[in-house]
Amino acid sequence: MTTLDLRTTVKEYVNTADKRLLKMIKVLAESYHEYDQDPALSEEEYQRIDKRREEHLSGRSESFSWEEVKQNARNAAGYFSPQ
Repeated sequence: MTTLDLRTTVKEYVNTADKRLLKMIKVLAESYHEYDQDPALSEEEYQRIDKRREEHLSGRSESFSWEEVKQNARNAAGYFSPQ
């Protein structure tokens, strides 16, 4: 389905929509617009991620293999289980 086809279909829904559907479409459009305008992360958060990545690549931070992560999760789950 092309963008034009989608637009036509949505317009048909809007033209015949009741108040409930129009409210839902409005909320969806506003949410999309806000998401499109605001970056998911702030500049400070991007800088913090870059710093952590540099530390990881240089070997200055602790990291774990996937097997170690799974084992740590299993151990933690056992720690919190009722006895």
